[in-house]
Amino acid sequence: MKLEREAAAAVPRERDALIIGGGPAGSSAAITLAERGYRVVLLEKARHPRFHIGESLLPANLPLFERLGVADQVKAIGMQKWGAEFVSPWHGHGETFEFSQAWNKALPFAYQVRRSQFDELLIRRAAASGAEVIEECRVREVEFLRDNGGAHVHAEHAGGRPESWRARYVIDASGRDTFLGNRLNAKHRNRKHNSCAMYAHFTGARRYPDCKRAGDISIYWFEHGWFWFIPLADGATSIGAVVWPYYMKSRARALREFFLDTIALCAPLAARLESAQLISEVEATGNYSYCCDRSYGDAFLLVGDAYAFIDLMFSSGVMLAMNSAVAAAETVDICLRDPARKAHALQRFDRLMRHGPEAYSWFIYRVTNPTLRDLFMKPRNILRMKEALLALLAGDIFGDTPIWVSLRAFKMLYYLISLANLRRSVGAARRRSVNIQPAEPDRMAAG
Repeated sequence: MKLEREAAAAVPRERDALIIGGGPAGSSAAITLAERGYRVVLLEKARHPRFHIGESLLPANLPLFERLGVADQVKAIGMQKWGAEFVSPWHGHGETFEFSQAWNKALPFAYQVRRSQFDELLIRRAAASGAEVIEECRVREVEFLRDNGGAHVHAEHAGGRPESWRARYVIDASGRDTFLGNRLNAKHRNRKHNSCAMYAHFTGARRYPDCKRAGDISIYWFEHGWFWFIPLADGATSIGAVVWPYYMKSRARALREFFLDTIALCAPLAARLESAQLISEVEATGNYSYCCDRSYGDAFLLVGDAYAFIDLMFSSGVMLAMNSAVAAAETVDICLRDPARKAHALQRFDRLMRHGPEAYSWFIYRVTNPTLRDLFMKPRNILRMKEALLALLAGDIFGDTPIWVSLRAFKMLYYLISLANLRRSVGAARRRSVNIQPAEPDRMAAG
């Protein structure tokens, strides 16, 4: 019997595309390709539903939901998010940004979602669209064949049974596992940024009584980084702390107690959690800012976090993942239908993959800088800079969005203010260069 299973696994099944990972990126690519008639198999190492952070979506996700046929399902599980609040202890107040005031007035809100529900509805939609979805199946090896012959993919089911496929293209949507990035030695630590995160779910957190603001995400700056406060439709609230590595390295207590102690350092957040109860395990991750030095090869494409991840600050992860996955599927479609356009299609895909992280990285690298905090806490719409910044927060960064001149003006204003406060700016730059130094990842993530 064992020999029969091994013999069956040795004969690869033929597919047009094999997708590694069943998160939002993998499911979006599978839906897009399956609806175009391609033979698609999606391999997911876990079984849905499973826990995941990244619950805050952006308005730019909404057109993608319509396109993928899941808009009604997301609406049913989501809590409307009309804006984002930034709270600064150095300014003594909060500032709320409403998406309806962004450049594109047609994207006034987004959703907060429990990712276990959201990711499951997407992967079920992929199966309903005609993709072959296999859960609890972990990819072990990918062999790229010569002369653009595609790839031979070896995987293992939960019970240990091996299986293999021959695919014309592989789309790596493995998220932070970065399956191909690691195996191709393409993944590199982002030396311009470095932070760690702790997170958990609470119940009983105080929400704003205003129904419209009740679903807003709140960002709390504090001495060692920042917190997120994300209300979910079922009454739970996702709380996370994104901190510098030196702070995580200082942990001398169990992760749960360290996380609660960290919350206590931020008085406005602690007040909203005064009557709250922890309802999940506290989890942590460290040194998570990275990028791969390529986004594609002859027979593969990297999408979402499998290509790059910078920071959680602007909730851009799911939007970038889904957008890049749809673009990858469209690129594979072109490559299969019209091989003469392959080189151009792949280069265009690469530009899109680089554009997303680049659009956010300038702000992420400076988000704890006192000059940028001042601009966020006292926003003005000179040269439509506030509208452009809100468009960025809404995820409206692709296509023919006209925000770039105004964002360049915003950056110029930042540099002028920094120059006018040169001593403060130099001090902030020096502190940041120390703050982003990496610490031991095993110690940071251990619970």
